Amino acid sequence: MTGFSDAAWQRTARLRQAIHDLPFNTELADGSLSRARFQGYVIQDALYLGQYSRVLAMAGVKGPDGATLHAFAESALEAVAVEQALHERYFRDFGIDPTLLAAAEPSPDCLGYTSFLLATAYHDSWEVLVAALLPCFWVYWDVGSAIAQHAAAGNPYLEWIDTYADEGFGNAVRTVIGITDRAAAAAAPATVGRMMGAFIRSTQYEWLFWDSAYQQRGWPIVP
Repeated sequence: MTGFSDAAWQRTARLRQAIHDLPFNTELADGSLSRARFQGYVIQDALYLGQYSRVLAMAGVKGPDGATLHAFAESALEAVAVEQALHERYFRDFGIDPTLLAAAEPSPDCLGYTSFLLATAYHDSWEVLVAALLPCFWVYWDVGSAIAQHAAAGNPYLEWIDTYADEGFGNAVRTVIGITDRAAAAAAPATVGRMMGAFIRSTQYEWLFWDSAYQQRGWPIVP
């Protein structure tokens, strides 16, 4: 019998392939993605991480024991720190004024994703929360690793690609996968079912987030 993560990975196979096939990721891979789309993505991702890091901290606090708390918090927060450093680099290299971030508001899809994670943190169990957090790590590693196999040396987004294909990031992902599998193994069947639902929903939000960045999707009516 496979573990929870294997089952969840298989359940989301078509959705994950759709993520790989999104124009944002195919154009990121060949270096043709427009600067405007990537700039918008970086700003939204920074806003997302501001909330995601808070949810990671809540997951650490809700953990069942000190060892799990330490392992989860260390690997998860280290990965977020790497992402934040990457944002700062792209802000500088792409000439993005930091005041734009301060004035920016989350897109509908960014807000939907972070609101889902926060609601899960407040209203569901630790096991379900960990399952909801896992796709952000795992899907990014999957996409980054796939793109890295054929990205050209002159790709302007090579640093982004290398960050998510890096073995250090992969180790953080494996740690969270292991924690999630152990949580599921000790959980009641009903909880495992909610974990699967949370994993799927977060993976769907990953699709929406990247598609939103490419479509430059904002709020339909500005007051």
